[in-house]
Order: sequence, then structure tokens, then C-alpha cells
Amino acid sequence: MPEDAIPLHTMRTNTHDDDDDGIDGLDNIDDDVPLIGGSTNNGIGSDARSGADGTNNHKRSMTARLSGMLTSAKPTVRSERCVSSLTASSKPYPFPSNAVSNAKYSPVMFIPIILYEQFKFFFNLYFLLVALSQIVPALRIGYLSSYIVPLGFVLTVTMAKEAWDDIQRRRRDSESNSELYEVLTGNQPSLHQSRSLKVGDLIRIHKDQRIPADMILLSSSEKSGESFIRTDQLDGETDWKLRIACPLTQKLAIESATGVNNGSSGVADGDETINAFKKVVVIAGPPEKSIHSFLGTLKLEGQSIGLSVDNTLWANTVLASGTAIGIVIYTGHDTRQEMNTSVAGSKVGLLELEINNLSKILCVCVFLLSIGLVVIHGFGPDWYVDIMRFLILFSTIIPVSLRVNLDMGKSVYAYQIEHDKAIPDTIVRTSTIPEDLGRIEYLLTDKTGTLTQNDMEMKKVHVGTVSYAGDAMDEVVAFVRDGLSGAPASVSANTASSVPLRSRREIGNRVRDIVTCLAICHSVTPSFEDGNGGQIEYQAASPDEIAIVKWTAAMGLSLYRRDRTSMTLIHEATRTPHDFEILHVFPFNSDNKRMGIIVRDKSQQKSGELWFFQKGADTVMAKIVQHNDWLEEETANMAREGLRTLVIGRKKLTSQLYDKFVEKYNAASLSMFDRDVAMAKVVGEYLEHDLELLGLTGVEDRLQKDMKPSLELLRNAGIKIWMLTGDKVETARCVAVSAKLVSRGQFIYTVTKLDNPDEAYEHLEFLREKPDACLLIDGESLSLYLQKFKSEFVETAVRLPVVIACRCTPQQKADVAILIKEATKKRVCCIGDGGNDVSMIQAADVGVGIVGKEGKQASLAADFSITQFCHLTKLLVWHGRNSYKRSAKLAQFVIHRGLIISICQTVFSIASSFEPLALYQGWLMVGYATIYTMAPVFSLVLDRDVDEDLAKLYPELYKELTAGTSLSYRTFFVWVLVSLYQGCVIQGMSQLFVGSDSEQFTKMVAVSFSALLFNELIMVALEIITWNKVMVFSEIITMCIFVGSVPFLGDYFDLNYVTQVSFYWKTALITATALIPPWIGKTLRRKLKPPNYAKVQQA
Repeated sequence: MPEDAIPLHTMRTNTHDDDDDGIDGLDNIDDDVPLIGGSTNNGIGSDARSGADGTNNHKRSMTARLSGMLTSAKPTVRSERCVSSLTASSKPYPFPSNAVSNAKYSPVMFIPIILYEQFKFFFNLYFLLVALSQIVPALRIGYLSSYIVPLGFVLTVTMAKEAWDDIQRRRRDSESNSELYEVLTGNQPSLHQSRSLKVGDLIRIHKDQRIPADMILLSSSEKSGESFIRTDQLDGETDWKLRIACPLTQKLAIESATGVNNGSSGVADGDETINAFKKVVVIAGPPEKSIHSFLGTLKLEGQSIGLSVDNTLWANTVLASGTAIGIVIYTGHDTRQEMNTSVAGSKVGLLELEINNLSKILCVCVFLLSIGLVVIHGFGPDWYVDIMRFLILFSTIIPVSLRVNLDMGKSVYAYQIEHDKAIPDTIVRTSTIPEDLGRIEYLLTDKTGTLTQNDMEMKKVHVGTVSYAGDAMDEVVAFVRDGLSGAPASVSANTASSVPLRSRREIGNRVRDIVTCLAICHSVTPSFEDGNGGQIEYQAASPDEIAIVKWTAAMGLSLYRRDRTSMTLIHEATRTPHDFEILHVFPFNSDNKRMGIIVRDKSQQKSGELWFFQKGADTVMAKIVQHNDWLEEETANMAREGLRTLVIGRKKLTSQLYDKFVEKYNAASLSMFDRDVAMAKVVGEYLEHDLELLGLTGVEDRLQKDMKPSLELLRNAGIKIWMLTGDKVETARCVAVSAKLVSRGQFIYTVTKLDNPDEAYEHLEFLREKPDACLLIDGESLSLYLQKFKSEFVETAVRLPVVIACRCTPQQKADVAILIKEATKKRVCCIGDGGNDVSMIQAADVGVGIVGKEGKQASLAADFSITQFCHLTKLLVWHGRNSYKRSAKLAQFVIHRGLIISICQTVFSIASSFEPLALYQGWLMVGYATIYTMAPVFSLVLDRDVDEDLAKLYPELYKELTAGTSLSYRTFFVWVLVSLYQGCVIQGMSQLFVGSDSEQFTKMVAVSFSALLFNELIMVALEIITWNKVMVFSEIITMCIFVGSVPFLGDYFDLNYVTQVSFYWKTALITATALIPPWIGKTLRRKLKPPNYAKVQQA
């Protein structure tokens, strides 16, 4: 077997040696590093390369090793892969294809899967069995088409919709799979389609080109090795992300480019460099979901270097700057994008569950009625056949078209929502639950970006004894101008933060230092994009950082240039540049809640000085900075003002300390497991202690447009609002008060830092006696309640008008949503705008995402996407209310339509000596459920009881829907009684006026069916509250269709009798008798006990 055909699918332990003798080309790779995909382990190498014997040895070794893994107590061994340029040509190729396939069905399995999906529901299976029963001669009733056509219509509509959706998915997949990429193989680059890319391919990516697979960035067109990517299609975040080429390969590219292009580019264009890149070996972990972490090692020319997420280009991101070369490490379903793409569990609306319960009642009625008629008639020799025939005759009681009507109605609601000009850019992502928008009783909302705009503005800075805000910021500008114009005299780094700053000079120095720190310590990157008039635009992962950098620029110290290794600040007063070398950046994340940076000051006055700057949340920074007596108090003061606070600190480093740190930090960065923990430990040991406290910043996040009236309207609609945020207690309290989430004078009961179960239970006892209080609780206390007193906590909390939970993790938000759902059985809506809200949104009955400054991640995960919080009020109070009431009316009328024809059949069977004979056959049955009634009945989805202004003016109308009054057992049995009365009248009077013997049968059917049809059309008219053109047209056109089809119904009607006057007066009298009592009852009820919508119309 040739060498390049050996797939080494082995297991690699976490104890491999990274300090090996290195590689000389690809021939001298360590024996524990395979050339091709797969992994490594001790004992595999020379044997595996020696042909069949080696392969057998490999297999035996592998079997023994796996056996040992199952029986030993050694640490778990994890699968890794070793990637080189030879991986792509390995035979057999061990990795998945890179073709993207989002198609739900294959051409061969389309029909079987569709049929399974439809007939796994009991009622569809019931109708199928009914239709198939007509193949049996003894069970046949009427024409086979009477039962096949309605079921076939439902299936055809469903299959057409699914086929269209799948065709669109395949078209999008084809476009993605056919994109061409420049693969650096052989002597000349060649273009390959995305679907044909393989692990180990070297690919050149150009600006604005989609990344086709997960790759390691080897070189960038920027000499610094920097590349920016857009990740909005991966994580929903709109800011650009910085990626760094591996230093080993970037250096090689620069050297080659310098020799070939005189240093004009950092991209390897020469054959020599590309050939060198083909010697790269990347050791990567197994595929995993996390897009924010990666551990790997790159080996080249005897050198090894650790790889992190900063060196990756994940599939489906877009290169935003320059040109880049990368090596593919994961393809197809191994990519982060595919592993994070999961089909969300389908949500079933409350209305559908209620209708399902009613359908079960109808099913029981069918069986009882069939058995009852046979019992009354007496058991004959074929009594079981008679029962089956009656079951078939009464199958119309369960309407086969109900699901189709409701699904079509949902499509109408989605169209109306998405085309509502008052809530532009609203997107319906889950079209199965629009009715649930009208049943919400609990609203769980995020704060930042949801209740607030996530539009940050620096409002206040505190430096120990003095704070600056508003007009006082002019003094900060003066301090910065004076301090940076000449040789700055900085206050000593050893100055304790608790020492009073008495002199103006000392205050000025402290202000200058904090402004400088804020201008340096961030992840912001300036850019000069075409079309913005030469103005600087800032890109960053956080709006807070952009706000702070803009503030430092307004104070006179602006960020002008930044790359991976350096940054330049400009002193605006003198236009003097200040250069800093960036040595290390420690990015912010939700776990560490702080961000740090080490820089070397390259200015003449401070040439060579090393500084560690850090900013972060007060909860973590309080333990890192030097002792002080003002931080906690001032943090609380700013939080009461509704400001987001950051604590700022710094530390001057000696060369010796820095060298020791670098040595330990680099060693930790090569670890293949728990790398982040090891690196964080080194940072904490050498840097994060005894920082000089420079000051405290306060950033304001403005409330969303129309926030106060929106929250008031939702409360008046009977919706209880909970605010779940990761922000501080005082900040959350202030926002809740300013947004009027907490009413003026309302008692706010605060529970924080609980760790004692007995004390926690006492708080619950107190709250039970304060049902009007607002509960303010932090994440630590919430966690205790969820662990120890889950049922008691939710039982107490749901009775309160408002609950505010602070310092919540994303998982806690989701847990609260699930807890309320399970404990109350009420509909819960969750709304948020950030990636930390996705878990909560997906856990809700109805998830609403806001497209915000943090990106589209929440919007993409939600059932409904909006652009502003105030749009939620119309979504619920108007569209949600209409959707629920319309679907409830439509469902009950479709059930009535099936019930009444079954009652007619029952009366006829009784008159026919309990014989299971069909009353209406063939196209009469088919037409009744389709062309003769479908359009008028379906037009009910366009009805409304009040106009939009009244719905908003009287949000109490929404509150009555939560009890399910529009569709309940009471309303259902009212419709059953109406159907029973009308069916008996229509069929009984038809048989009385015409007769039911065989000679009069076609005449009786003509009168009975015509009266039935006119009754249904008029009943639809009586149910309509607000008429529109579509409703009028559907009534008229349906009537015309029936009249026009009568001459073609000679097989069922006596056409001569239809032309006689007696036919018309008998049909009219029967129809009037069936309609007048229900109409009188409806009118009297409206007069004596008018519904609330009628009251507000009269107001």
C-alpha cells in the first residue's frame, strides 16, 4: 500500500510531546504525527507505514488500546486530527464532504417521509383508514371519490408546500456549493467549487468572500498578519472580529513577499512560500460546537506554536479585509457552523392542543353514535359491518380540512404581520404559533438593548475625590490638553488610591492617566471606509468600548491606528502621535468580566516603559485593585443613576517581571487541555493584583423609544413583566424605575447574596404577605432558590406584579422561563436582543428577538423578529388578539360544518330503518367541504371585532383572551347544540316535505343539500362582525358556483324538480327555520349581555 493511501484514524493522547526534534520538510515529522487525517498515538508510526503487515499491527494495536480504554481507569483519551497538504489526497479520504445540504428531503424519500409525517397523527391516519375501507365491497358507501378526494386535497396542499420549500433550500445550497475558490495545489493555483474542498487544502480567500470551511489562517495581506471577518451569519454579531495569522507562517510569507515584491504584500505569492506552506502540519482537536474556543498546534521547519481561536477562520464567516491564505481543518458537518445548526423543536400552539382535545371528543361521539344506532336497530348477523359503515358515514364529524384551514390561516396572519407598515422589518420565523401571541400572560425581558437602546454614551468619570459629568467634562478636556502638550508629569504609580488628591496638578495627572488608560485598554479598531468622508469608524465587540473610545477622542486623545502589535493615539490639540507597542491582550468574556492589555510606551519621554492596563466589572476588579475606601460607594451611586460602571486600574511592570510572565504564559499557551485555565492562572499570579485604581466610568444606555407607554399598555393587558438581566442590582433598579416598570411608590423588596436556606425561606414568607411588592433578586440568590425552594419560589413570585432578576446567567434566564411555563401552564413570551438571550428565547412558548447593536443572534433564534420593543405591543395586542380570535372562530365553524352534515346523515339513517346508507354521495360530499363552502368559511380569518385604535385604547380586551373564552368547552358545546338543531331541522323537514322513499330520494336530496348549503353561507355571514370586499366576493361567487353547478348534478338531484316553485319555497322555509332561532339567540345575548368588544364600540 502506498504511503499516501494509509488512513491513520488513531487516537492521540493529551500527553504528546510538543518539544520534539521538529520536522525537516514532511519527511522528518515525528513518528507520533501522522501525515494524513486522523490522529496519533505512541506505537503507531513505522509499523503503520510498512505495508499490510504494518496495517495489521496497527489494527491489533488499536484493538488492544480500545480494550484497555474500556477496562482501565486512566484519563479519557480524546480523538484529534493531524492535517497536512497530503490529507486531501489520502485514499480513502477519511473526512466528510464539504457540500452543504439543508434539504429536508431526498428525491427518493420525499413521498415516504411526507406520508409518514402526515399519517403519524391519529386523525390523518383515521381518514386514511376510512378511505381505504371503501376498497372493501361490504363497507363501500357511495363513491370512492367522496373519501379519497378530500384526503388527497389535504395531502396535495401539504406536499406542494413542502416541495416548494425544499426546492428553495436546494437552490440556496446549490449556489453555496458552486462558489469557486482558489486552491493552491500543484504548480499553479486552480479554481475548485466549495463542495469539492477537502481537509488539507490550501486556499486563498479574497475580500468579501465567504469562508467555505473551517480553516487556520496562515498568512494575511497585512504585514501584521491581521485579518478582519464578519460573523453575523455565524453568531449574529455585527461587529468585525480580528483574526491573526500564525506567526510562523506569516513570517515566512513576509520574507517571501519581500524578496519577490519588494515588501509590498504580506501574502505568499511565490512558489517557494506555497511549497513551504505545504509542509505545514496542524494538530487540531476533534470537531466541537464552541465557536469561541479552539486548541491546536502548528508545526513547521522544526518549530511548534500553539493555535487559538484567534488563528481560525470559521466556515460561513466573511473575510472583511485584505486577502488571506488558510489550510482547511474541518469540512461539512464537522464545521462549527454545521454543528451549531440544529433544527429547533417544532412548537405547537395552545389553540392546536385545545382543538386536538375537542377532536378527541368528536371521535368518541362518532363511535358512540355508530354503536348506538346498531344497538337501537338490533344486532343482526353482520352487526360489526354495520358499525363500520356507520363509522365511515359519520367520519365527516371530524373535519379532514380543519388542519389545512388553520395552516392557511397562519400563513395569512404571518403575511399581515410582515407587511404591517407600523412595525417595519418584522419577520415571522415560526409560522405555527401566531395565535399564541394573543394568549401571553408572562413577559420575560432582557434589559440592555431590549428595554434600553444599547446606544452607549459616556456620562460620568470618577477619579477618587472628584467626578466629572455634563459641563464639567470641559475641565477634563483642559486637563488632557495641558497634560499631553508637554512632558507629562504623571503621579507615581505607587500612589495609593485612598490618598486625597488635593492639588489641581495631582487631579489633572490622575484625569490624564485615566483618559490614557481608556484610550489604550480596549479591543476597538479604527477603519477608514470608502464613502464616509474620511472619518474614522470604530469596530468593536461591545458598544460600551466604542462609547468610551469616542469619549476619549472628544476629550482630546483619539485612537488613530491599531494593528495586532501596535497602536497610535493622537493628541488633538497638538496633533502629536503617541505610539504604543501592544505586547499582550487579554479579552473580555462573560466569565472573567474584565479586559486587560500590556503595552510598551514608545514615546520619547517614557521610552520602554511597560504598563498593564485593565478595566472590568466592580465585582471582580474590587479584588484586584489596591485597597480603597470609595469604590464600593461610588459604584452604587452611579448604578442608582442608571449608569453601567467599569473600574479602571493599571500597573507598571519591570522588565524582569515581564520576562518571567512571558515565559510562563507562553508555556501555558501550548497546553492542549485546560489551556485557558492555565493561561488565566499565570495572568492572575503575575499581573492581576495590587493595581493602582485610576477611577470609575459611568456609561448611560438610553431607554428604547416609547418604552414607558409600551410597558403600561402591556400591564393593562394583564401581562406580568419580569426583567432578567446580567447587569448590577442598582443599575437594574434604576432602569426599572425610569422605565416605569416599577410604579411610583411601589415597594421594592431586595434579596441579594443569599447563601443560607433558612434565611431564603424567611424572605419567601415575607413576600407572601406583600403581594403588591416588586421583587429584586440577584443571580446568586436566584440560584439558591432554584436549587432549594423551586416550587415555593415560583408559587410566590408569579403572584407578584413585577420581578427583577439581576446578575443572571443565560442559563438562569432559560431556567426561569421553563419554571414559569411548567408551574403555571400559562403562555410565556421572552424577548431579548443579544446572544446571551438565545437560551431564554428558545425556552419560551413565544420567543421574540430584537435586531440590535449586538447583532442578529437573538433575532435569528426567535419565533418573531422585531426592531424595537414598542413594536411588541402591536404584535400582541393587535395581531396576536386577531390571530387567536379568528382561528378560534374558524376552527369551531369548520367543526360545525362537519357536525351538521353528520346530523343530517343520522336523521336520514333513522328514517331508513337504521340502515347505513349514504345521504350525500360523490361530488356532493367533495364539493361541500371544498368549492361550496371553503372560501366563505376561510374568509373568517379576515374578520375583526374592533379596529386597531380601540384595541390599543382598551388593552383590557386582550386580558379576556388569556382565559380562552373564544374557544372553550362551553363555546364548543354551544356549537354542537346549534349543529344538532339545524341538522335535525334541515333533514327532518326535507323528509317531511318531500319524503325519503326511493322514488322521492333525489328530490329530497336536492332540497336537503340546497338548504344545508344556504344555511352554511348565511351562518358565515352571521358570524362576520366587520365586512370587507373579500368576504362579500367569496359569498357571492360561492353562491354563483353552486347555482351554476346544479345542471351538472343530475346524478344526485332531480333536475326537473329543481325548476319547480315548490322546490324554492320548501328550501327557503327550511333554511329560515334552521337559521331564525340561532339568530334570535345571538341577538338577545348581544343586547342583554353584550361582549366587551361590543361595549367599547358603543363607548
